[in-house]
Amino acid sequence: MAEAGPARAGWWIGRAPFVVTILTGSFLLFLVQPMVARMALPRLGGAPAVWNSAMLVYQALLLGGYAYAHAIGRLRPRHQGLVHLGVLLMAALWLPIGLMNAQLPAGAQPALWVPWLLVGSIGPLFFAVSAQAPLVQRWFSVASGGQDPYALYAASNLGSFAGLIAYPLIVEPALPVHAQSLLWSGGYVLLAVLVLVCITMLPRREPLVTVASRASIAPDRRQVAHWIVLALVPSGLMLATSTYITTDIVAMPLLWVLPLGLYLLSFTVAFAERRDVADFITRVAPITILLFGGIIMGGYQQRPVVNLMIALMLLFVASVALHTLMYRRRPAPDRLTGFYLAMSTGGALGGVFAGLIAPVVFDWTYEFPLLILAAGMLVPQIYLLASLRNLWLGPHRRYALAAVIAALALLFAIAFATPDGLSGNSAQGLLFLVIAAAGLAAIGTKPAYLAVLASALILFGGYRSLALSIEPGARVRSYFGVYTVRDGTGLRELDHGTTVHGIQLRGSVERERTPTTYYAPGSGVGQAMLALPRLYGPHARVGVVGLGTGTLSCYARAGQDWRFYEIDPAVIHIARDTGQFTYLSRCLPNPVIRLGDARISLENEPSNSLDLLALDAFSSDAVPMHLMTREAFVTYARVLGPRGLLLVHISNRFLDLEPVVAAVAREDGWHAAQFHHRPSALQADASTSVWIALSRDPALLAAFTAGDPDWTALRTRPGLAAWTDDYSSFLPLLKDF
Repeated sequence: MAEAGPARAGWWIGRAPFVVTILTGSFLLFLVQPMVARMALPRLGGAPAVWNSAMLVYQALLLGGYAYAHAIGRLRPRHQGLVHLGVLLMAALWLPIGLMNAQLPAGAQPALWVPWLLVGSIGPLFFAVSAQAPLVQRWFSVASGGQDPYALYAASNLGSFAGLIAYPLIVEPALPVHAQSLLWSGGYVLLAVLVLVCITMLPRREPLVTVASRASIAPDRRQVAHWIVLALVPSGLMLATSTYITTDIVAMPLLWVLPLGLYLLSFTVAFAERRDVADFITRVAPITILLFGGIIMGGYQQRPVVNLMIALMLLFVASVALHTLMYRRRPAPDRLTGFYLAMSTGGALGGVFAGLIAPVVFDWTYEFPLLILAAGMLVPQIYLLASLRNLWLGPHRRYALAAVIAALALLFAIAFATPDGLSGNSAQGLLFLVIAAAGLAAIGTKPAYLAVLASALILFGGYRSLALSIEPGARVRSYFGVYTVRDGTGLRELDHGTTVHGIQLRGSVERERTPTTYYAPGSGVGQAMLALPRLYGPHARVGVVGLGTGTLSCYARAGQDWRFYEIDPAVIHIARDTGQFTYLSRCLPNPVIRLGDARISLENEPSNSLDLLALDAFSSDAVPMHLMTREAFVTYARVLGPRGLLLVHISNRFLDLEPVVAAVAREDGWHAAQFHHRPSALQADASTSVWIALSRDPALLAAFTAGDPDWTALRTRPGLAAWTDDYSSFLPLLKDF
């Protein structure tokens, strides 16, 4: 027993350099993902699809790095180290890390241009760092005399998780972007030194134990395909969850890192040396997927945090279960790099499906329920009770299957054959009990279990999405999100995710020309539009950032010059071409619409070319951060001129944006006032909204707000600096929701 301490210390000393190297590389690898996405905001905006495009690039580069690590496996370990050190040095030419100097060209396809920008900016660095994890694991196996290296993969993903979470919680709030770049570049140099240390620990000749271990049986194609599928589903589900929660639950870029973080953490659990947690989660995975897969489809938006937690729990449990199954079927250490290559291939294919194929093929986030169903099909299942096992494996299994089918058929009959279907709370509760009972009884029998799970996904909400998809023109999906047109009593509504982007009254020409929701005559922007003749005469020049349904066009008067700035062609098509909304055709036929990012479009406009600019650009409820920085406000000031009026819409369920605008106004010489419009119960077509009016001319602002005491001074927050392209953080602005 006396030798146990020194032996353990020697074991740790031998492993420590490899563990530290893997942790450092993985930390840097996943710190760079949100960091580069943040760097790209001034050029690309904040749509969820931008993050998914970035993730697809990362997965492709990770696949390339793993393929390179596998390819140089034929070399002796020391030769591998020298080659990799050379790759690290070549990639260092891209330091300090940052985006290449290229702007989004007019008419460029974001789905193609965004990946090209990211690959050209960080591709070599990401490629070099991504390869070190499988290489260092292989080197550890050689240096340790053949010890199992797979536990180091758990350490790798722990480092990845730490890097990802550190960015929004520590790095972004504390450092501007240029300092983040220098910090990461310093970490890269440290990683190269650590790799060199690991190389010095490798034997000059490959040990006999490694040569002997090459006698392990190579996996067949079916086994490799199984690895790929087991990696594909969690990867695709991670991106689908990101799209789902930022489109249909809480649309904040801050939340993009949560699905990726849990996805990485699932590897740490699944590949850990201690198996208790992974085995427990794998056992309960079929139950979790069954009970909560249907609930998440219900879309109970009154409780967004609950929905968010359910979606993240589903992702984590499914990922742990599938990655645990992959771990159980891992090959011998000499086949390690091929195993990781298959894993990264599956990850990349999952990204292609969720990031490229699904947005083109589906008009809603159907990839989310499909991947939940695929996870239910793949996770291991064990009968919950011996009596259930005997039932499904015994002579009465046909009766059990018939009972499940009959229960599901009854539920479908009620849902589709009665007016109210299963929409009431009591009906939903009964549905949940029947689904739960049938599903729990079926666990262990895949066909019956999948039938119950598929029924839950359809009955709890899938059928509503299918109905909208079948209805012509009701739903459109673009690179920037999912748009749904809904008809109500005397009105038509456009939703982006769960956020209303416009309502038009129906029934008469007068009703169709009435501005509604956030743009009603009593709102801040409504007052500004009505004041245009008084402030600027009959030839006012108006710019609107964010077309929506075109509601504001009904304030236009003869002689005025109007321009809209819209990034999404799908929105232009809905507002102008389909006839579903008639604001433009009734009030401003043939409007001038600048297609593209508003900030870039405004930078190309002449100075002093607008009198009023209304800023109303939101991706669902997410704020395009690059439109709220000091640099953006400098552009607005130039285009507006000294007597211009800027209206900024800051209504938001999750972020308090008033202090941000107040900080910009304070630091850059804007005079500002805020108007919080709270319509009465009689104004059913108006919505609560918050608008801020700003001008460089205090007399102009005073003339606009004169006589209305509801225009108040902005509330500042001590210590909060204005956002810039180099520094911004959402954390101080979060509301309690």
